[in-house]
Amino acid sequence: MSSAEAPRLLSFGCRLNTYESEAMRDLASKAGQGNAIIVNTCAVTAEAERQARQAIRKVHRDNPGARIIVTGCAAQIAPDKWAALPGVERVIGNAEKLKPETWAALDAPPAPVSDIMAARETSAHLVTEFAGRARAFVQVQQGCDHRCTFCVIPFGRGPSRSVPIGAVVEQLRALVAAGYREAVLTGVDVTSYGPDLPGSPTLGQMIRRVLALVPELPRLRLSSLDPVEVDEDLWRLIAEEPRLMPHLHLSLQHGSDLILKRMKRRHLRVDAIALAEKARRLRPDIVFGADLIAGFPTETEAQFQESLDLVRDCDLSFLHVFPYSERPGTPAARMPQIPVPERRARAARLREAGAAAAARYFAARLGQEEQVLLEHPDRGHTEYFAPLRLLGSAGQPGEIRRLRVTGADADGLLAEAA
Repeated sequence: MSSAEAPRLLSFGCRLNTYESEAMRDLASKAGQGNAIIVNTCAVTAEAERQARQAIRKVHRDNPGARIIVTGCAAQIAPDKWAALPGVERVIGNAEKLKPETWAALDAPPAPVSDIMAARETSAHLVTEFAGRARAFVQVQQGCDHRCTFCVIPFGRGPSRSVPIGAVVEQLRALVAAGYREAVLTGVDVTSYGPDLPGSPTLGQMIRRVLALVPELPRLRLSSLDPVEVDEDLWRLIAEEPRLMPHLHLSLQHGSDLILKRMKRRHLRVDAIALAEKARRLRPDIVFGADLIAGFPTETEAQFQESLDLVRDCDLSFLHVFPYSERPGTPAARMPQIPVPERRARAARLREAGAAAAARYFAARLGQEEQVLLEHPDRGHTEYFAPLRLLGSAGQPGEIRRLRVTGADADGLLAEAA
């Protein structure tokens, strides 16, 4: 990264935003925009937008002369709304935010935010530093061609575009050279990787080639996967490749077939269960996380119970639970709505089920040895992405330590040096 003064970054939302925020930090620094405050917004939920608006108002109050630049999915979808917030000097669209010329021209009159739906290429920038993080993120894909009825992200990210394998390899080599020992492949819909590239490589084929070309990378992790798009090469990697971490985060969203159809998802309940069963046959120690939405329009108590039951039926250990949030202009926003208090109550029940599932997993790891990537001197995550706290001697962030699990609490595992 440039030695120039770095701008302050406020990043909301997904791991892809984390990668893009670090890329923008570097680009803005090299363009001499170190005095900027960059806000990278998220549009997944109304709460994510509220938090970003609140953050903008606060940084303007605390830094009345600061140069506030807003970008990200929420800003892409409604640029005028974000430009009207106090202190916002510029709104930059998702198609422009990773281009060096955008930051070099920040003192010129603002250009209108371009239509992201017309995008045909994805911008990629070589990132070698993730401030305060021991785990690196690598963009492999951008955008989405699907239209789930609850989601506005395609309108913020545009159609699916893949990063060429050579660029992914170059990024990973640079990260390893910078000292990172684990990387996460990120995108909006990573299992759609490849059909827009020459030869149409699949996600699994890309990962196989990347691991072969970057043998010095110790650990590779995947972000969210669609249950019906795991290709045969990826299945073989799950079964045979120890550097691919034994933790999969699944984009499930719900446990009821009728609700899944109303969401316009591509899978049914049986597909989720079949994926979990096949993965465990190939790699018995594998662990699953999942995204689940509570209180989707028309959801009955019986249908909600099917989501609760899915935690058991797929043996999910780590849940990301969201109460349904209406997104303007989406088909789901026009469906009969569940009252907001009931959505929150159901989300709380799902989180309780998730906490119980995590506690069962933690209990099963007592006495086991774990390979832990330390993200702080006394905290990190295991290969299975279980949070862990180190008791006794502290370590160095970024190192992989062999530890023995001695206990657990509500926050994760407790361990000592093995």
